[in-house]
Amino acid sequence: MSAADGDRLAAWLEDLGLADHLADAGLPTFTRDAEGRAVWSAPDRVAELERLLRSDGSEPEHAVPVGLVLIARQARLRTALLATPWFTYATLGELRGTSVDATRFAVHKAAQTHRLLVVPVEERVVVPGFQLTGEGEVRAGIAPLLEPLLAARMDPWRAWAWLTQPAALTLGRAPEEAVTDPEMADLVLHAAVRLAERVARS
Repeated sequence: MSAADGDRLAAWLEDLGLADHLADAGLPTFTRDAEGRAVWSAPDRVAELERLLRSDGSEPEHAVPVGLVLIARQARLRTALLATPWFTYATLGELRGTSVDATRFAVHKAAQTHRLLVVPVEERVVVPGFQLTGEGEVRAGIAPLLEPLLAARMDPWRAWAWLTQPAALTLGRAPEEAVTDPEMADLVLHAAVRLAERVARS
């Protein structure tokens, strides 16, 4: 593939907003030199990369790389989730008035019994704040939602997103909020169980 073709592919990915997610997908990446030309990490793989990215759909020349779009969407969602309140062992310990070691033990115990969602972030774990009271304890009504999902080994990020994102099933409310409504609690709990069953089968 020529340098011009490499520039064209790079520009296409930038226009789609996908250039920053190539590495996460295990694909060759590129930077721009002083003249703005694309410099690929694996120039010999650029033609193969383009064929791969355009392999979906009936019109390859216009195809959008669906797998890369999903990775980009997941990255945006994770960024959005991390913009909401969450705790480390230290900050949760401060809220609870306990030591870091005691908090770590309590969090691990609750997570092992599927009563607390913990999410890996780089080389640490965080505790999403939506599931906690102002005192740092698990909210009433949340544990029955968490238990089936976590017992099914649902991806923690996916569980966090499902619990906190508005859903049509709950009339535009997030499940973690809708479960507090007596008229919707049974529906939300049933949805969590059914989702857990699908996760367990997959």
